[in-house]
Parts: sequence; structure tokens; C-alpha cells
Amino acid sequence: MSEPLLRTEGLTRHFRVGKLLSGQTLHAVDDVGFEIGKGEIVALVGESGSGKSTMARLLARVYRPTRGEIYFEGRPVTRLLRRRQRLAYSSDVPMVFQDPYSSINPAYRISHAIRRGIRLHRRDLDRAKRREETERVLGAVGLVPPRTMAGKFPHELSGGQRQRVGFAQALAFRPKLIIADEPVSMLDVSIRIGVLNLMSELREREGVSFLYITHDVASARYIADRVLVMYAGHLVEEGPTEDVIQRPKHPYTQLLVSAVPDPRAPLGVADAADVGEPPKV
Repeated sequence: MSEPLLRTEGLTRHFRVGKLLSGQTLHAVDDVGFEIGKGEIVALVGESGSGKSTMARLLARVYRPTRGEIYFEGRPVTRLLRRRQRLAYSSDVPMVFQDPYSSINPAYRISHAIRRGIRLHRRDLDRAKRREETERVLGAVGLVPPRTMAGKFPHELSGGQRQRVGFAQALAFRPKLIIADEPVSMLDVSIRIGVLNLMSELREREGVSFLYITHDVASARYIADRVLVMYAGHLVEEGPTEDVIQRPKHPYTQLLVSAVPDPRAPLGVADAADVGEPPKV
């Protein structure tokens, strides 16, 4: 069996909340282990407070784990000491954030948002090559004509176009795995399907794996090969997408699936469903 692209073992993150002596410990992520294979789209599903966004930030090395380890291509990455190693990992595993309206500096053109990352992560490219690569990734995410789009400011783009810029920024790093944290939750239902299809297309064309983080069971079913379900900081169920949705075993998964009027619907119809909040942990 081939080595997974990314693997976690006992990954845990606790936060101290409240006053120093009388405060409590929040168990945001507790003893989580899973794998993501090469060329795979995996959906991490759970309601607000389940720990899925904390998990995303652990994998992106925004947070350091309380304990546990992340392995990327078989190598541990939670305690990379050299700047070059940290940059290499962030190039391999970039993150696309939830809010397309605040993730791009409004004072600069789109070309600046992409070339700045290229200058940091791909220092072998000269100015002409950086311009060429900027136009290539804009075209790859459907922002055409790319030269025209590169010259625009963020306020001139729609929410869906701004989210595509986020994917273009990640793609410019030549990534192996993109962490997409709720990338369609702030977009109109009518344009969500385009962003979901974009992830599938990038997987096919660029060979990129995805960890798609969402609270929407319907969109997870539409795009993912496998589903991971988080509840109260724990991974409570995982498996092939159809197995998890058609035959959910854990009560929380059953509740998530039952809250969707039609879990085969691709456009995020589960957004208004209220399955309740995870318990305080």
C-alpha cells in the first residue's frame, strides 16, 4: 500500500480559556487520526464548534498541536525548525480561506496578490516568468482573459471571482494538497457549484489533493471521495462518501444527514438546516 500524502496521528489541540487560574481548557481537537491520499478529495464535515477549522489551522501550521503529529509524504512536520522547510511545507499545503471579501488586500491589484506569493515561494522565477505564471494560474481557475483579470482590483470582482483568486494564489505555489476551509459558505447558492467544480477540475488537471472543510453534507457528497465527520473535537466517523451518507453509523452523522432535505442536491441546500450545536468541551 502506497504512503498517504498526509497522515495525522493523535492530533490534539487544547486552548486555555478564561482567567489564568480559574479558567478552563477547551478541547478543540482531541486525538484525531486520518489520512489523505494523492489525488484525493476528502471532506471534513461538522457543525460550527466541532473542531474542523481548528484542524485546518493545525494542518496549515497556523496552530501548533498540544500533542500528536502530522506526517506529510512520510515526514513529520509539526516542529520544522528551518525557515526553508517551513516555506516548502506551506508551498505544498496552502490554505484557501472562507471569506473571499477579506482574504485579498483591497489596495492592490489581483496580480500583486499572486506575484507576492510567487516571489516568496518560487524564487527561481524572474519577473517575466512571474508574470507568465500569474496569468497561467488565473486562466487555470477560470478568470479570463487572465491579463485583464490580473489588472483588476478586488472590489471589481464578484465573491465567486475573489474565491477563485484564492485558489489561483494557492495554485501558484505548485501545491500537492490544498486545504479549502468553507470556501463556498459565503457565496450565493447560484455560484457555489462553479467553485466546487473548480476543485474537481484542478484535481484532474493539476493532480492536486483537497481537504474540503464544510458543514454542508450535500456539497460534501457532490465533490468528495471520502468523508470525515467531526463532533466536539473528535473524529466520529469516516469512510467512502456514499457509505457514510447512505449508511451513517454514529448518531451525530445520522443527525447531519437527516437534516438535509435531499443530500444528493449539489448546491448547498443544507445551509439553513439546524442540527444543533456541539456540547461545550
